[in-house]
Amino acid sequence: MTRPLTFDEMIAGARHSAVHLEMRDTYVPDDPSFIAWQGGPAFDRTERERQWHHLIGHAVGRGVWVRRARIVSEPVADYIRFEHSVTGSMNIAAGEKVRWLPRRLASDLALPGNDYWVFDDHLVRFGFFSGDGHYLGEELTGEPAVIKLCLSAFDAVWERAVDHADYRLI
Repeated sequence: MTRPLTFDEMIAGARHSAVHLEMRDTYVPDDPSFIAWQGGPAFDRTERERQWHHLIGHAVGRGVWVRRARIVSEPVADYIRFEHSVTGSMNIAAGEKVRWLPRRLASDLALPGNDYWVFDDHLVRFGFFSGDGHYLGEELTGEPAVIKLCLSAFDAVWERAVDHADYRLI
């Protein structure tokens, strides 16, 4: 029996694209970085960002186009304010392209029920979260109809979304 690929292996194996659609307003509320941002104990993001920059930077250096789109409710939740504040140093600095779409502009889009990554148009990794944002696990699929749905949804969101540099929090 073959062990499932890790996320790092999926990124490392990507040849031309990796897209990520985020649709929740809260993720991992016990993240020490988020807690520090809220005024809790200090947390040094240096190592976390270094690891992400290494992983994504190598993929981008190989010619992989890494894009992330976030659908957000407005006014935004505290966790989204936090994400927005670290996107420049975490995601953009690593080489990702990031866009934001207010949820009210996504009402007529067909969207999968969970956040996901699509790697090279052949593998989808769904991420599952509890109602309060705790990570519950993932599921991988290479089902062509699911891949088509996820890519179509991502492209529709990407087309409407606002580049990170231009998105202003409400």
